[in-house]
Amino acid sequence: MNEPRSRTRRRRKKTALAASLPVALTAAGTMAFGTDLGVLGADARMTASAATAAPASAAAASAAAPAWAAATADGFASVNALGQNGTYGGRDGKTVTVRTLAELEKYATAPEPYVIVVAAAITMDPVGKEIKVQSDKTIVGAGTSGHIVGGGFFLGQGVHNVIIRNLTIRDAYQGVWNDKEHDFDAIQMDGAHHVWIDHNDLRHMADGLIDSRKDTTYLTVSWNRLSQENKAFGIGWTDNVTSDMTIHHNWIRETEQRNPSTDNVAHAHLYNNYLEDEAGTSITSSYGNYARGRTNMVLENSYFQGMRNPVTRDATATVVQRGNVFSGTSGRNESGGSGAAWDPRTYYAYTLDKAAAVPALLKSGVGPRTSIGTTATTEAAAATTKAAAATTLTVAKDGSGQYTTVQAAVNAVPANNASRVVIAVKPGTYRELVKVPSNKPHVTIQGTGASRKDTTIVYNNASGTPKPGGGTYGTGGSASVAVEADDFQARNLTISNDFDEAAHQDIANQAVALRTSADKVFLDGVIVSGDQDTLLVDTASKDRLGRVYISNSYVVGNTDFIFGRATAVIDKSVITLKKRWNGTSAGYVTAPSTAANRKGILIANSTVNGDVSDRSFHLGRPWHAGGDASLDPQTTVRNTSLSAAIRTTPWTDMSGFSWKDDRFAEYKNTGAGAGAASSDRPQLTDAQATGQEVADWLGDWTPTAS
Repeated sequence: MNEPRSRTRRRRKKTALAASLPVALTAAGTMAFGTDLGVLGADARMTASAATAAPASAAAASAAAPAWAAATADGFASVNALGQNGTYGGRDGKTVTVRTLAELEKYATAPEPYVIVVAAAITMDPVGKEIKVQSDKTIVGAGTSGHIVGGGFFLGQGVHNVIIRNLTIRDAYQGVWNDKEHDFDAIQMDGAHHVWIDHNDLRHMADGLIDSRKDTTYLTVSWNRLSQENKAFGIGWTDNVTSDMTIHHNWIRETEQRNPSTDNVAHAHLYNNYLEDEAGTSITSSYGNYARGRTNMVLENSYFQGMRNPVTRDATATVVQRGNVFSGTSGRNESGGSGAAWDPRTYYAYTLDKAAAVPALLKSGVGPRTSIGTTATTEAAAATTKAAAATTLTVAKDGSGQYTTVQAAVNAVPANNASRVVIAVKPGTYRELVKVPSNKPHVTIQGTGASRKDTTIVYNNASGTPKPGGGTYGTGGSASVAVEADDFQARNLTISNDFDEAAHQDIANQAVALRTSADKVFLDGVIVSGDQDTLLVDTASKDRLGRVYISNSYVVGNTDFIFGRATAVIDKSVITLKKRWNGTSAGYVTAPSTAANRKGILIANSTVNGDVSDRSFHLGRPWHAGGDASLDPQTTVRNTSLSAAIRTTPWTDMSGFSWKDDRFAEYKNTGAGAGAASSDRPQLTDAQATGQEVADWLGDWTPTAS
């Protein structure tokens, strides 16, 4: 998975680029965004209900430019050059608020200047789509609600004066760690100049997060969080040595390479960055800051934690190091070179923070902010006030929140609440059982960490685990998290059942991580992990509809680990196959128990893979719960990449019921596990497939993050 040490400049099939948001800073170290910025205007805080009620023209209506739209970049993006006087984005144009892909693309690609406020989670279609941003644009998230999902932004040759701020750009991952087939970056620039990328959260894309290519120059990248990616930030793809760029106050973690990799940059100024190779994760750094080709780099007051080869350079490159801290690092840590000495202050003013303070400063200061134009202290106060108004309940194990357990926060939600309650869970492992009862609808449980791995709700009950009052829990009762309330949402966290099968072969070992028995359940950017019976998608009763939509997520297990009678969609996600407790590879992905005339389980636009033996897993089998012959189980797997782990006859019987008597089919799957139509492998026709789309499963419900 490591990037070769030799320089490669491969041409890519696609160039997708996702934007981040810059924020003007006062003295670096105050975490202020600049007193000229102010908070986002009322147009950026419209409620979802108001947005729904408004016509499209109103949803993207222009408004008076807020004060923060006049903010300008720092670093090299502030330098007057190439006929451009600094970087100020769309401040001279109209301000518009967008909530749909069509609106975003309309204004980002327009020839006129615009300040574009992204006030919702916008999903790219198709996955990997690149919006070709034109010059004189500011694209900024409204508080923390501006998400670009499954794609990003592209700035082509000559595009200039662009600001991308305060956005989360995420989840274009296609299931391949070192992906050389899908060029789905968050932000890509080919020959652009005067660009400011600031206060964004960039994560979990395909190929890389930021690519600065083909002589892109006068670039500042600041106060961003880059994570969950093989390649973080690549710079180069040129033999010219003309680019100037500033990279400061970025937190780069859970990445393997290009942290950044800086190739043939005339003046590369890196300062106050935090590079962290977090212990105990499956991602190990290959290298940290890498000066390649004839790059001339000044590297100051940065903090390297646990990194392998924290600072490396080619023999032709120059690196001047000053005031950096290295903690638990190993391998190459280099400086020197024959390049001409240069001083960043010749080009612009800046203030260094102490290197020892960088980790704490960046952990609390990078990424999207709830408001722009405040110091950290005043923002925290504002966030507290806003949280109360928006009914946000905070959970923290260390006591810094309102509650120390997730269940305590759920208990605090009023019965029959009429509006959304967000339970914001700070990073940590919460070993507890959580139940959202049916009389508490409109609840969101959301992790607040940089990664979905940072916040985990876990327990270890199994079907055969004895209950304190006698009897056993049973399969449904074993769930670590049970959702019985309609309109539930979860995002940016892990829900797990870590029952130890090897140690408890004496009891029934079905162990559910998450059970849903409600309608309109939306899981976005989560991990649901277990072994047998990981995810139970159920309904409140046999005659009740229960729709579940899972996107940009992971589901991990081995036996019947996606099962139940709900109408469930797993879209743009990764289904990870796992070996059994004794190391053997054998399992079943789905076990639907769908009622007749209802839709069952749909897996679409996803990836099925895992570290298991070839041809060892079935895609599914029919679960006629309790021997109920009236059921008509359904699984459709379409437009999905199947690894060689999938059997050539992917469906099988269960408990005396033949899969051929129920509804099992595929459509246009790819990969080593895909196969041609046969009596053992039914394929939908094109006409049939038009009636088995995601929208057919969801009906009148459009899942929207809230």
